Amino acid sequence: MDKDKPISLVERLKRIALEQKRESVAVKPADSLIVQCPQCGAGRAKRDGLTKCAYCGYEFIATQLSDGIIMKEEDNSK
Repeated sequence: MDKDKPISLVERLKRIALEQKRESVAVKPADSLIVQCPQCGAGRAKRDGLTKCAYCGYEFIATQLSDGIIMKEEDNSK
């Protein structure tokens, strides 16, 4: 009589989990595009400007940019 009884959901999930192929986990470093300050190690914050570090004041870009299509001269470090 036990053979006619349907398998419970938990038992079916256990069987499926045991039948699955185990794949190895590949660990690789994250591909990050964040620029860190070479002086203090802080991330480059866009809201404080792209030309200097918001925390220690280190200058990433020492030249002043001129008026362009998107950026204006007065907005270079904001």
